[in-house]
Amino acid sequence: MSTKVEHALELHNRGCNCAQAVACSFCKEFGIDEDEMFRIAEGFGLGMGCMEMCGALSGMAMIIGLDNSKGSTEEGSKTKGTTYKKIREQVERFVGKNGSCICRELKGVDTGKVLCSCSQCIEDAVKLTEKYLAER
Repeated sequence: MSTKVEHALELHNRGCNCAQAVACSFCKEFGIDEDEMFRIAEGFGLGMGCMEMCGALSGMAMIIGLDNSKGSTEEGSKTKGTTYKKIREQVERFVGKNGSCICRELKGVDTGKVLCSCSQCIEDAVKLTEKYLAER
């Protein structure tokens, strides 16, 4: 198990949501304060505020965006399309392994059949993010 996975799972055990756990585990690489990322990612847990997408994948998307975006508020972003593509590729890998990217489906809220625990979603999202960063 990687150090980042261990750190993300530790954060989750301390009460961070899945998005916070994943995103905060990559703060050092991007020079971002972990407490700041904690606040940024707070609304993305439990399927983005109990909506849909797995929070661990939302955290992964934040890191891929940080890595790939070359834009600014002044000039806009010419990299949005590639950022979206890179995120979609990683989410598809996650779905291939776990059967869904929807929080309530992963947790078995409607069916009673858990596809993937939060801890496993976090581990998979961190590993996918690590692999993405290593291959860029």
